[in-house]
Amino acid sequence: MRAAAVRDGGDASLASVVDHPYPAHWEADVVLRDGGTAHLRPIRPDDADRLRRFHARLSDETIYFRFFSLYRELSEKDMLRFTVVDQVDRVALVATVGGEMIGVVRYERTGPHEAEVAFNIEDAHQGRGLGSVFLEHIAAAAREHGIGSFLADVLPNNRKMLRVFQDAGYVVRQDMEEGVVRLGFDLEPTENSRSVTQDREHRAEARSVQRLLRPATVVVVGASRSEHSIGRTVLRHIVEGGFTGTVYVVNPHADEVGGVRSYARVTDVPTDVDLAVVAVAAEQVEQVVAECAVKGVRGLVVVSSGFAEVGEQGRERQRRLVRLARGSGMRVVGPSSFGLLVTDPDVSLNASLSPVMPPRGRVGFFSQSGALGVAILDSAASRGLGISSFVSAGNRVDVSGNDLMQFWEDDAGTDAVMLYLESLGNPRKFSRVARRLSRRKPVVAVKSARAHSSAPHGHVVRESAAPAAAVEALFRQAGVIRVDTIHTMFDVGALVAHQSLPGGRRVAILGNSDALAMLAADACVDAGLVVAGEPRQLGAQATAPDFAAALAEVLADDGVDSVVALFSPPLQPADEDVATVLAQAAARADKTVVSTFLGMPGIPDALRAAGVAADGRECSVPSYPTPEDAVRALAAVTDYAQWRRTPAGNPVEPSGLDVRAARAFVARTLGDAESLELGQEQQRELLACYGIALWDARRAATVEQAVAAAADLGYPVALKTTAGHLRHRSDLGAVRLDIDDERGLRAAYDAMALRLGPGAAAHFVLQRMAPVGVATVVASVEDPSFGPVVSFGVGGVATELLDDRAYGIPPLTDDDLRGLVRGVRAAPLLFGHRGSPPVDTARLEDLIARLARLADDLPDVAQVELNPVLVGVDGLAVLAASCRLVRSAGRTDRGARALLG
Repeated sequence: MRAAAVRDGGDASLASVVDHPYPAHWEADVVLRDGGTAHLRPIRPDDADRLRRFHARLSDETIYFRFFSLYRELSEKDMLRFTVVDQVDRVALVATVGGEMIGVVRYERTGPHEAEVAFNIEDAHQGRGLGSVFLEHIAAAAREHGIGSFLADVLPNNRKMLRVFQDAGYVVRQDMEEGVVRLGFDLEPTENSRSVTQDREHRAEARSVQRLLRPATVVVVGASRSEHSIGRTVLRHIVEGGFTGTVYVVNPHADEVGGVRSYARVTDVPTDVDLAVVAVAAEQVEQVVAECAVKGVRGLVVVSSGFAEVGEQGRERQRRLVRLARGSGMRVVGPSSFGLLVTDPDVSLNASLSPVMPPRGRVGFFSQSGALGVAILDSAASRGLGISSFVSAGNRVDVSGNDLMQFWEDDAGTDAVMLYLESLGNPRKFSRVARRLSRRKPVVAVKSARAHSSAPHGHVVRESAAPAAAVEALFRQAGVIRVDTIHTMFDVGALVAHQSLPGGRRVAILGNSDALAMLAADACVDAGLVVAGEPRQLGAQATAPDFAAALAEVLADDGVDSVVALFSPPLQPADEDVATVLAQAAARADKTVVSTFLGMPGIPDALRAAGVAADGRECSVPSYPTPEDAVRALAAVTDYAQWRRTPAGNPVEPSGLDVRAARAFVARTLGDAESLELGQEQQRELLACYGIALWDARRAATVEQAVAAAADLGYPVALKTTAGHLRHRSDLGAVRLDIDDERGLRAAYDAMALRLGPGAAAHFVLQRMAPVGVATVVASVEDPSFGPVVSFGVGGVATELLDDRAYGIPPLTDDDLRGLVRGVRAAPLLFGHRGSPPVDTARLEDLIARLARLADDLPDVAQVELNPVLVGVDGLAVLAASCRLVRSAGRTDRGARALLG
C-alpha cells in the first residue's frame, strides 16, 4: 500500500536531521480491525534490518504502489534516509507485531504548515485497518509540530489507500495530475472524523473481546495433579462446565492432568490455540507469554498473582507482561484475574475459579475484583439472575470495562450490563462509551473507593484529584445507574433484566399487609415516585384470585406506570399460587412490576413467567426482602428510563473560537517552564480566543492611580484587591462597591489600605461597576485521570460552606449545560426567587460552553476560575479570572486510538 511519493531522493533530506529527543509519547499499543494488537512507535536508526526484512516481504504490487516503480531492493543510502529522521520535519512511525515491522507511515514537511504523507503496509497485514490507525497517529504527530494539512499522491488503482483517506472523516480535496491522484485535507479533527475514529475503535475492541469470549481451543498452563491448585481448579471447572471446544493442558511433568492431554510447552500443542489460561508462578509468566506469542495464541487470562499488587518489582513484571503480549498481537485479562465465564450453550465456558456456573441469562457482568468473584457469582445464582458473560479483570493491565462495554453493546445475547469498579483507568473514554451503550441497554455500576482517590493495590492508574461529585457527574451524563452496594446492584440488575422500563413515575401499591404497604408508600415519596391513589389493601387472607383481580385492575389503569406487589404469608409458607398469578399477569402487561414476597428473595421459580413479554424478554418478577429494597430498585430504573426517553443532547459549538491562536499562545507563554500563573493581560488574551471578555481592571497601587483610572472608566467604580488570600472577601473589607465620586474613592482607598495593612495597595485594582446581577463562579480544572472537569456555582459564603457546585465532564451537550446551571441547590436565585427577575441563563450557558471548550482543547491549561461572573437580566460580566498553565502529561483518552498503559 502506498500513498504520497514523499520526496525520497537526494541527501538534502538528511541535512534537516538534528538532535531531537526520541518522542516516546508517540508510542502506543493499538487494536486492529480483526481484534489483534500491534505496537506503534517512532522509527529508530536500529530499525534498518527490520526495514530491510519488511521490504523483502512486500509484493511487487505493494512496492509499485509505494515507489511508483518496482523498487525491489533498498540500498544502504535508502536505509539511512528512511531510518534517520528528525521526528519534526521528517517523521516516521512503524507498526510491529512480535518485534517485526508490518507497516511504516511517514511525512515530510513541504511548507510551514503542510506536509506530504506516505504509507507502506505489508501484504499479509493489509485489510486489518492499520492504514486508518496510522493516519490518526501521524496526523496527531503532525499537529504537534504545527502542520495543519497533508498532501498525498496515490495511483488511481491503489483503491485501498484511496479508501483510507476517503473514509477518514476529513474533507478531502482531490485532483488528477499526470495520471496520479493528488489528495489534500486539513488535519484539524472534525465532528465527522471523531465519529469515524470512535466507530472504528468500537468495532475493533468489540472484536478483540469476542475473540476472548468465543474460543474454540483453550489451553490451561500450570494445571497440576494437585486437586486444589489454581490451575487444576480452573481446568476442572472448564471440563465440568461443558466447554464445547477443545481443552489442553501445559505441564512439563505430566502426560495428562484430570483426564486431559498435557504437553510440555504451549508450542507443543498440536492445534491452533485461541485462549491460554495462565496459572503459573509470577516469575514464570513471562516465559509462558513468550511461548504463547510464538504459538500465535490470541488471548490470555492470567490468574497468577504477584504483579503490581506486591510492589515495584511486581509492577515492572506487569509492564513486561503487557508489552510482550500486546506487541505479539494478544490481549490480556488480568493478572490476578478470577477468570471469565460464557453461558452461551454454543460455548459453555467456565474458565474461572468459581465452582458455580450461573444460569444462562442476558446480563453481562464485569468485575475488577478477583477476591469478590465467588461471592458475586454465588449471589447471581442464588437470586436466579442469569449471566451472558462474566469477566474478572484483576489488575486490569489490559482488558477493561470499556472493552467489555464495547462488546456488550452489539452482543445479541446481552440486554443489560453490570459493573463492579474499583478504579477508572480512562474516565473520558468510559463516559463516551457508556453514554452510547446506555441509550440501548441499561448499565448498572458500583464504584467503590469513595473514601479516597488512590487506586487499589495492583491498579496502575493515574490518581485523581476530582471530587466525588465529579464522578457522580460522569455517571449521570452517561446514563449509568450508579448504586452504592453490590446488593443494590443485583436488585437493580434483576429488574432491568426481567422487566420492561417504567413509562413514568406513577406507582400503584397493592398487597395483603397494611404495614408493608405503608413502608412502600413512604419509600416511594422519599425516592421521588408518585403513589397512584391509595395503596390497595386486599386483606390478610387474600387468595390468588383476589390478587389476580386486583392486578388486572391496576395494570389496566392508564394512570399507573409501575406496580409494587406485596405479599406476607399469613401463618403458612409463601403462597406459590399468588406468585404464579403475579408472574403471569406481569408477562401480559406493559407495566413494570416488582414485588416483596417475604421468604422468596430473588427470582424463584414461582415468579418466573411461562412466556415472554412483548419486547422479547423473559418477563419474570423480581422479589425483594423488603418494600424499601423493591422501591429503591424501581426508583433507580425509573430515573434511568426518564433519562433514556429524553433525547440525547446536541453537541455545543460556540461561535467565534480561535483554537489555533489559543494553542499558539499556550505554547509560547509556557515555553520551557513546567508551570506558570498568568497575569491579567495574559488571561485576557487567552480567554478572548474563546470569546470570553474579561471586565476591564486597572492597577491602582496609589490613590492617584485609582483616581486616574476612575476618570477613564467612569463612575460608579469598585475597588478591590487581587491578593490571593483576600480576593472576593467583602466581609474582610477587601472589596468596596458603588463608589460614586473622587471624594468617596479617596476615602475608600485610604480606609481599605489601612485595614489590610502595609503593602496591600500593591494588589489594588479598580473596575467600573457592572450591571446588577447574581454572582456566580464558573471554573475548570485539568484532572490527571479525568482530564477537564468543569464546575458551576452561585457565589457566596453559603455556597462555599455547603460545597454547592455542579460538575460536568467535557465535551458538554446543551442538555449537560442546562443541567449544570439547574443542578445547584441555589439555582432558584437565577430563576426569579422571591419575585426577582430571572437572569440571562442562555448567556450563562454559553459562557460555560466556551470555558468547557477551552478546557477540552488545551490540556496545558490546568486551572481557570471566572469569579465572580455577574449574570443579569440581559447579559453577564466576567469581573475577574485566575488561570494557571501546567505542562500536561497527556490525557488518558487521546485523539488517536490507543490502548491505555
